[in-house]
Amino acid sequence: MISRITCLSATAFLVAGNPAWAADADLAKQLSNPVASLISVPLQLNHDSGFGPNDGEKTVLNIQPVIPISLNSNWEVISRTIVPLVWQKDVAGESGSQSGLGDIEASFFFSPKTPGPSGIIWGVGPIFLLPTATDELLGSEKWGLGPTAVVLKQSEGWTYGAMANHIWSVAGEDDRSDISSTFLQPFLTYTSPTAWTFGLNTESSYDWKAEEWSVPINIFVSKVTKLGKQPVSFQIGARYWADAPEGGADGWGVRAAFTLLYPEG
Repeated sequence: MISRITCLSATAFLVAGNPAWAADADLAKQLSNPVASLISVPLQLNHDSGFGPNDGEKTVLNIQPVIPISLNSNWEVISRTIVPLVWQKDVAGESGSQSGLGDIEASFFFSPKTPGPSGIIWGVGPIFLLPTATDELLGSEKWGLGPTAVVLKQSEGWTYGAMANHIWSVAGEDDRSDISSTFLQPFLTYTSPTAWTFGLNTESSYDWKAEEWSVPINIFVSKVTKLGKQPVSFQIGARYWADAPEGGADGWGVRAAFTLLYPEG
C-alpha cells in the first residue's frame, strides 16, 4: 500500500517541478484573501428560489472588481465594489418580473502590505450603499454608509477569517424603509498545491429594523488556470438557506463564478 506521506511527497515533487502549478496555487491563495494585492474581476452568478407564496425566483450576476491602491511602502487601500445585475420573478407574491441594475455597494479597506508578527492580515474602512437600482423592486432607494472590516490568517494552504460590515441609511426616498443591517461572513478555505480551492462560508445579514436574519451557507470548489496567457479562476458551488425572513429565499441555491486575475509583474 502506498502511504499517505509518500503520496504527499510525490505531489510536492510534481508541484516543485512545475513552476506554472506553483504560480497558480499562489494566485489561488491570494484570491482567498479579500485584501490581497491582486487586481481581480469576479463575475459571480447566483440563483435562488422559494420567495413568497408563489415560489418566486431570483438570479443575480454580481460584477465585483477588486483593485489595490498603494498609499506608501507600508499601506494600501483595497477597493471592492459589487455591481448587481438582477432578474427576478414573483419575489413578492404576484409581483411579475423585473430585471436591471440593483443597488451598488463599494467598500474600501485600509490594510498593511505585510502581515503582522503573528501572521494576521486585516483591513478596515468605510462601505457605501448607492441607490442605483433601475426598478423600485430591485433596490432600497436609500443612500447608506457604515464601517467594514476583515481579519484573516493564511497557513499551509488554509485561509480562515471573517468579514463584516454595518450599513445605516442616511438619505433617500421617505416612503421606503430605513436601513440598519449587519453583514457577517466567516470563511474557511483550503488551497491545494495544484491550485484547487475548497471553501465554506456564510453570508449572513441581520436586519435590525425587521429583526430578521438571512443565513445562506455556501460550499464551493474553484480552480485557478490560464486561458492562453490570462490567469482565470472557475468556481461552482451550492448554498443552503438555513434562515431567511418570511417570504425570503428557501431551500437550496446555486452559485457559479468566473474571475479574471491580473497579478503584478
